[in-house]
Amino acid sequence: MRKRRLLIVGPETTVTIVRNADMLKNDFRVKLVRFRNRSTVDQVVDIWKVFTGALWSDVTLSHFATMHAFWAVFFCKILRKKSIVIVAGYEVAKVPEIEYGVMLKPRKAWLVKQILEHADRILAVSEFTRSETMEFVGSKDIRVVYGCNAIDCDYFKPDGEKDNVVLTVGIMHKSNIRRKGFETFIKAAEYLPQTKFVLLGRQDDDSAEYLKSIAPQNVVFGDDKDLLRWYQKARVYCQLSYYESFGVCLIEAMSCECIPVVVDRGALPEVAGDVGFYAPYGDAKATAEVIGRALRSDKGKAARGRVKVMFSVEVNRGEFANEIRETIDLRKNGTIPSKKSDLLVHLRER
Repeated sequence: MRKRRLLIVGPETTVTIVRNADMLKNDFRVKLVRFRNRSTVDQVVDIWKVFTGALWSDVTLSHFATMHAFWAVFFCKILRKKSIVIVAGYEVAKVPEIEYGVMLKPRKAWLVKQILEHADRILAVSEFTRSETMEFVGSKDIRVVYGCNAIDCDYFKPDGEKDNVVLTVGIMHKSNIRRKGFETFIKAAEYLPQTKFVLLGRQDDDSAEYLKSIAPQNVVFGDDKDLLRWYQKARVYCQLSYYESFGVCLIEAMSCECIPVVVDRGALPEVAGDVGFYAPYGDAKATAEVIGRALRSDKGKAARGRVKVMFSVEVNRGEFANEIRETIDLRKNGTIPSKKSDLLVHLRER
């Protein structure tokens, strides 16, 4: 029996699409299109790759319900192929107080709704994201598949003794200062001067300079090139986000036996569960107190155990592959037009 053909499509900067391709390669013949959002020429070339990939495939799997997913779903409708879209959170978020989420932008929100309406299957990265997505697709079936963000626990594993280090990771950008809780993280360091606080991530604008200007001496900044080493070294990992639809860095750190300190918002309680320590969002003093308790705890092994049971490739690969197979085997119904794509009709109407 031949392997089914799977086309995975996603932004070129997204690491998870590469991980998914590697995870699913034993179950499917996999092709990968890393969609570039650079020049018009690049985008045209990548749209052609999506078309030829959809023509080759039995099913497409799009990470994020944005423009690349539009083309994948559109071509699948025309070619009578099946399409799956993974909703990662940002596409269905509407958080005006931190100016976050596609649903704040009417034209882009319309595009997301069209993608979700016409995809054959929608997968959500968390129960939290599933509940948000339901607001836009009504009664359509949405499955939560942790395999979308599953990690290799044999790679993300502890190595050596832990140090008195508190770590957080994220892109340093103006929009992330509040969303990721970076200010709170830095201000909490003032209350624990004997503890090293480490903030790692790519610097996209001058936000890093601002954060450095308010940081005490026990805060260290760096990029994410040595991320695994810092996961293995840190005793505590903080995810102090106002909005988080999952938390890949959080599970990577937990898999390395970092003890999670999170806020009770978004999907973070779903991920950290009863091994997490919970701090109120935006309260630096209270966060420092919670970090202090976490530093004195012995929940590192329990944190890794939770990830191995819930979020590992080993546990999730079979379920993820079955969702894809089931989608391929769906019977043709009224959602697949006989002549023209409904998406094309919608575009013409607009």
